[in-house]
Amino acid sequence: MNVAVIDMGTNTFHLIIVELEGDDFRVLFREKVAVKIGENGINQGMIIPEARERAITTLKRFKKTIEAYQVEEVSATATSAIRNAKNGKDLVDLIEKETGFKTRIISGIEEANYIYFGVKRALQIGPKPQLIMDIGGGSIEFIIGTNDKAEWMHSFEIGGLRLLEKFHKNDPITSEEISSIEHFLEVELDLLFKVCEEYNLDTLIGSSGTFDTLSDIFRLNAGIENLPGDTEYPLPVEAYRRISADLIKKTRSERMKIPGMIELRVEMIVVATILINYVVNRLNIKHLRVSAYALKEGVLLNTIQALKDRQLY
Repeated sequence: MNVAVIDMGTNTFHLIIVELEGDDFRVLFREKVAVKIGENGINQGMIIPEARERAITTLKRFKKTIEAYQVEEVSATATSAIRNAKNGKDLVDLIEKETGFKTRIISGIEEANYIYFGVKRALQIGPKPQLIMDIGGGSIEFIIGTNDKAEWMHSFEIGGLRLLEKFHKNDPITSEEISSIEHFLEVELDLLFKVCEEYNLDTLIGSSGTFDTLSDIFRLNAGIENLPGDTEYPLPVEAYRRISADLIKKTRSERMKIPGMIELRVEMIVVATILINYVVNRLNIKHLRVSAYALKEGVLLNTIQALKDRQLY
């Protein structure tokens, strides 16, 4: 049985198609497209017409791929940009009309829960609570959890695209803009820092695109091969600090020349690294880990379980 998951993120739309094999799955196809659904409208709570058209065009192409792979079950989810847009429901209705996809607009807590299950499948968190962080374009999810359970989770609507459009006006970013971001984060993430005082956290587990790119930059510089099937990627904290310092001082064109950088991440990665820096320094994080799985894999695992519960697989 073939199953597809569509993740309609604020910056990127993802499609993953898998073949179910007992209690496991085999990836048949992956694609990510920089739809930028939140561009030029996210901080105003609107999806602009150009973004809407990019979304429909991409999803129509996804539909052709899904049909080619004879997929029997499709799970489509939408996150921060669509759930917070005044015209988000209108877009979801248009998507169903144009493609037939029934899209679930998921809450921030649902998003965090899916991320937790994705990360837990990718790596062993361990018995000691650790902090999981997923940076999206619209929201950031934090989870404190172990292998056994998530003890706390929260979604903050201050994702990378929101920070980019609100603060990052110069190229390279200025020290004043960095200070403004840090002051903003101190207020907006107050709940996170208060909760973390109850835990002795020393490890940050990053999931999603920014962390993938940071690990790619590290690996290529260190000559470390990324093996097929790897579900955890390396990113030592000291290496991360060097990469971060280098990214922040460069212009966009200079960042694009860094081995491992991709166009999909080049705009948002500066504010994302400032955000990571702030959390790492504020919580005195000693170790970084990178999960290859995030939201879409969590949705996939949930979809597989639902099919089993309904005795459809």
